[in-house]
Amino acid sequence: MRYAYYPGCSSHSTARDMHESAAAVANKLGIELVEIYGWSCCGATSAHQTDRVLAAALPSSNLLLARDMGLDTVVTCAACYNRMKVANREVKDSAEIRCMVADRVGKEYDGSVAVRHIIEILLEDVGLDKIKKALKKSLNGLKIACYYGCLLVRPNDVTGFDDAENPTSMDKLVNAMGGESLEWPYKVECCGGGLNLTRTDVAVRLSGSIIDMAARAGADCIAVACPMCQASLDLRQSDIKKETGLKADMPVVYLTQLLGLCLGIPLNELGLNRLMVSPANIIKQIC
Repeated sequence: MRYAYYPGCSSHSTARDMHESAAAVANKLGIELVEIYGWSCCGATSAHQTDRVLAAALPSSNLLLARDMGLDTVVTCAACYNRMKVANREVKDSAEIRCMVADRVGKEYDGSVAVRHIIEILLEDVGLDKIKKALKKSLNGLKIACYYGCLLVRPNDVTGFDDAENPTSMDKLVNAMGGESLEWPYKVECCGGGLNLTRTDVAVRLSGSIIDMAARAGADCIAVACPMCQASLDLRQSDIKKETGLKADMPVVYLTQLLGLCLGIPLNELGLNRLMVSPANIIKQIC
């Protein structure tokens, strides 16, 4: 299983733990992630708000590099995933956009490179049976609220990632690891990640409501697959407490970090030390 890996900008900054845990899990499960040489920013999240052609050209330039590798593109960031999927749709559906994108990047791109999230690779290519056989530890009944957010599942006719209102991909992985994935109503609610710098008050309110609902549902932690969501829900908890009076200390972990723990990967390879809300109780229950 070999893929062109697009790490994205956040993997080198605020979401290094996402990158590290995904790479460690991939290595353990026989997934070869070949980093796209010369990759550049995909334009998330601002490009599509300013220039439609630029928003398609930035992802297309990276997908052209993947096309030259002859491999499907795999991403770990939901925002990158969304922008690349949208770019594929844009150049496929509009000859005008395709022509303008070719002018910007210097080469024609036809939207043919498959873009897949690491969760899709785990479920569709590795498979739950192989993952279960590789597990060294169990989640031991940890109650986990799987949070998908906006960008993996919407617009559904573009991303094609699971059900837009009640996705279950992450839940299947949690259950396979011996956890209890909770039924809760906020799994696709917006966390306000795109407003973290411009309307912090809105981001705090939206993120706070998600953490509160997860706590009400009895969650031991929230599992995510998006660095923007992780930042909103983890980094903002002190602001949320100050503004809303919420008492919960809710660990917000990447699904690949949970899987890494169950695969027996050392803690220092999973970036768990970088979380703002300590995952110590989770680690203790698994280990």
